[in-house]
Amino acid sequence: MESLSIKLHWTQENKIAELLKYEEPRVIRRCNILSCLHNKMTSELISTALHVDPKTVRNIAHVFLKKGLDAALYDDERSGRPIDIDDKERSRIIAMVCSNPPDGNYRWTLNLIVEEDSKKNLVDKGNISREQIRIILQEHDLKPWQEKMWCIEELNDEYIERMEDILDVYEKEYDPSNPVVCVDEKPVPLMGDKRERVPMKEGAAVKKDYEYTRDGSVNVFCAVEPKAGVYFNEVTEKRCGSDFTQFMKKLSERYQSANKITLVMDNLSTHKEKSFIDCLGESEGKGLWEKFDVHYTPKHASWLNQAEIAIGMYSRQCIGDGRVGNAKYLAAQTQAWNKRINKKATKIQWRFTKTKARKSFKYEISNER
Repeated sequence: MESLSIKLHWTQENKIAELLKYEEPRVIRRCNILSCLHNKMTSELISTALHVDPKTVRNIAHVFLKKGLDAALYDDERSGRPIDIDDKERSRIIAMVCSNPPDGNYRWTLNLIVEEDSKKNLVDKGNISREQIRIILQEHDLKPWQEKMWCIEELNDEYIERMEDILDVYEKEYDPSNPVVCVDEKPVPLMGDKRERVPMKEGAAVKKDYEYTRDGSVNVFCAVEPKAGVYFNEVTEKRCGSDFTQFMKKLSERYQSANKITLVMDNLSTHKEKSFIDCLGESEGKGLWEKFDVHYTPKHASWLNQAEIAIGMYSRQCIGDGRVGNAKYLAAQTQAWNKRINKKATKIQWRFTKTKARKSFKYEISNER
């Protein structure tokens, strides 16, 4: 019996778990193969359990080890059938995916997009395939199966100017003397189990009662330096100006050796110099504010703030199902999560650029701008 060994990174495990919910059967089968290999199952055992050829198991393992996760999950584009969809047809598909799905559907899936294309004749040359849809969505950096989508109230000059300013910041080379730090906050409701959970045992998952207790809510400030993989989260009772100021003061102390901290955040009323002055006094407040080079995201553009990605990681890995009974427990869990994630130094790979923005949103910048 051949024993194959692969090791999935936790980010790859999360991606596989997400794909298992929405992807096509072929990709789901490959996800299951990789998960079984990660758990040290033999190719023969996987073959029996998943009803696949042992050779398929070995091929998936070898591709993963040589080329990585995406190569193991998806086939290369076949040269015999190039995508022959013109820009006009692509724009119809993108416009449909960016709109609400049909009644009775919570989100767009590849199958649903194919079905709606067939009904609406968005492609003149015939029905589009799932693989063609997948490639078009990938080209436009669209992931309709995820909860968070871009929300753009109006693509005006102010929106474009702020968006391109943020994207300029993200495109800069990493400079430890001028780190780029993204900041946001997350409200967390305090909900505890009303009855004790039944622990997991062999052949049975953990059981929890559907009833829970409520005990108000707290706030979590989240900061991330994406290119260094540095995370700094803190639990506070509120998110008022004084809480924000104290959090930013601690953040500046973490970067004492930096000449300037480039800060990306939304334009909340507390995210102003006035909060620093009201809390610390004019001299100290202005001095703290001057340590930061502040860049505000446009309104309705939380997707531009990489702290949103960090918050998603924190929510999935630390908060989990949302049953957090008290602030003290959450603070301890948050501190432990900070320590673990910073030890891994997990960087955020941001790929959305000004070039992609102009292509996706179909606008141009005049020479006078």
